[in-house]
Amino acid sequence: MAELPQTLRKFVFRRFSSESAEEESFLEIIIPEVVSPNYGMYTWPSAPVLAQYVWFNKENFRGCNVLEIGAGTALPGIVAAKCGANVILSDSGQLPKCLRNCQASSEANGFGATIPVIGLTWGLFTPELLNLEPIDIILGSDCFYDPAVFEDILVTVSYLLENNPNSKFVCSYQERASDWSIEHLLHKWNLMCISLPLHSFDADSSNIAESSLPGSHKIHVFQITSN
Repeated sequence: MAELPQTLRKFVFRRFSSESAEEESFLEIIIPEVVSPNYGMYTWPSAPVLAQYVWFNKENFRGCNVLEIGAGTALPGIVAAKCGANVILSDSGQLPKCLRNCQASSEANGFGATIPVIGLTWGLFTPELLNLEPIDIILGSDCFYDPAVFEDILVTVSYLLENNPNSKFVCSYQERASDWSIEHLLHKWNLMCISLPLHSFDADSSNIAESSLPGSHKIHVFQITSN
């Protein structure tokens, strides 16, 4: 079957001095996208919000071991790599096209094959999960898009946090239904969650990184740790 046509989307992240309002630094990321029924083939509104969090906290990412789960186009993970983190990108082992898309994002931003791309299927204890090196930060952009997979995600995250007690899971979430909740699952898997205010990293905007995303969508960012 022929590959679907690919387009390139540019994201430009900027930081300004709080004292002079002058630009201190900027970061340009190119993300290959494919319009496809596979969710992970294009950039969803939550991704630039999480990437903005990484960019504004780049000093805390330098030298850290970072795993992005459900990476898809891998915008947050690529930004983390540009900030000096040691990044592993992952998506479902059952979606090889999404894994290839992660690799394409790595290559488009000058990393070639130096960023590992692995298949991690939420809720499954596969060798790829069990053999992971120590992780400091887990990233996840819009993983909670379907209540049917909420517990599978938290099973995987709980395992990773238990094996990396000082690590944290930072995730962005697009609000789709007011009655969706993971609170009971957090209690079940002994996890603690706090909300990270968007204004604290300049993400309370309808246009992040000059991308027109997240648009009018309501996005939240959470930090989940072991209880």
